[in-house]
Amino acid sequence: MNLDMTKGSPFKLIVRFILPLIAGNVFQQFYSMVDTIIVGRYVGVKALAAVGATGTINFLIFGFAMGLSGGFTVLTAQKYGAQDEDGVKKSVGSGLILSVLASAILTLLSVFYMNPLLRLLNTPDDIYGMSYDYIIVICYGLIACVFYNLIAGYLRAVGNSIAPLIFLIISAVLNIFLDLVLILNFHMGVAGAALATVLAQGISGIACLIYIIGKVPVLRIKRKHLKLHHGYVSTQLRIGIPMALQFSITAVGTLILQAALNLFGSIVIASYTAAVKAEQLLTQPFMAMGSTMATYAAQNYGQFDVGRIRKGTRIAVIMTVVYSLIIAVAANLLADNILGMFVSEGVNDILRYGETYILIVSIFFIPLGVIFVFRNVLQGMSFSFVAMLAGVMELAGRTVVALIAAHLMSYSGVCFASPVAWVMADLLLIPAFYHCIGKLKDQSAGVSRQFT
Repeated sequence: MNLDMTKGSPFKLIVRFILPLIAGNVFQQFYSMVDTIIVGRYVGVKALAAVGATGTINFLIFGFAMGLSGGFTVLTAQKYGAQDEDGVKKSVGSGLILSVLASAILTLLSVFYMNPLLRLLNTPDDIYGMSYDYIIVICYGLIACVFYNLIAGYLRAVGNSIAPLIFLIISAVLNIFLDLVLILNFHMGVAGAALATVLAQGISGIACLIYIIGKVPVLRIKRKHLKLHHGYVSTQLRIGIPMALQFSITAVGTLILQAALNLFGSIVIASYTAAVKAEQLLTQPFMAMGSTMATYAAQNYGQFDVGRIRKGTRIAVIMTVVYSLIIAVAANLLADNILGMFVSEGVNDILRYGETYILIVSIFFIPLGVIFVFRNVLQGMSFSFVAMLAGVMELAGRTVVALIAAHLMSYSGVCFASPVAWVMADLLLIPAFYHCIGKLKDQSAGVSRQFT
């Protein structure tokens, strides 16, 4: 099921690769929504707010970890595109060790600083205890989630987007089952929801690893590969650290936004949480497109085929714009039905605040989708530092709007913070892409002249 994206129609390859990713991302978001619905309906609105209040912290910690591991798999895709099988195996071995080390450090830091971080974010007293219970379990289980995403990333790096989907579906079903058991039977509350997520991700990661050992020889490593290989580590860190920092910089902006949102109380936090979950479900294809274009760009970068990268990027942008227009309409038509699933109390307030958020962000779905295309193409071509700078632009836009909204106590202002951040990022990413692709074209021409 491996897919070589350096040959054939870019459109057909993108569609073939992205469809399982969309299904997987939607399924993952679906079971995340079910997790939230179970918490909101069976534990209460305050519990829903407690989970929502930790969302940005979750993004900060896991975003950094996912950025690192994602950077490690970019090199694997590049080596696979260059048909360097030994290089693929060495990149897998180095990436595994680096991910374990990073997970251990992040777990220790996040557990140690969790209490002051929750206080810094103005977490309301009536949900503080539940917020801590939820996020601390997630932090202790960080290694399981990183492990799954790394192994699934290796499979996608060699063009296999179907196997991760299958294991994700299994994980999703298991997560929902564990939610019901731990919350309804064992009365573990929000901690049970967090534990269910960790266990499901860990089991899915182990299943992916077993599949690789049995079915994917190019990723199957020996003891000699399981070490920090000279040259590979520096490249992986050079790609991974800017990707991790890009996520973290974005997360800092969302932390500031969360601090502003927390001033409005638990009902507004719960409404915002439900609306963001709805938005994330509808925008999963953007993330799938990002993963697709990272693999597509990385494999073709391994062949140094600049024209093919440019053509694939153009196709991806067109597909993203069309989808953005469709879901902008669907989001507003279905807002009431989606938001109403999350709670059984305070429904009118949840709908009122939630609809405001969905209306505002849906206008900016095109800028959001375009970010995923250009940022991931740049990362696939090893220009991770540029993608990190786009994160700085997002931070600036989100922070300024959030602070103004907090000062004015404007909920609508809070809702505009992320859209402004998306536009700011695009203002850097789009011209940066054309500049970087031009540099690669010049380099490619120089290499060609040396052999003529």
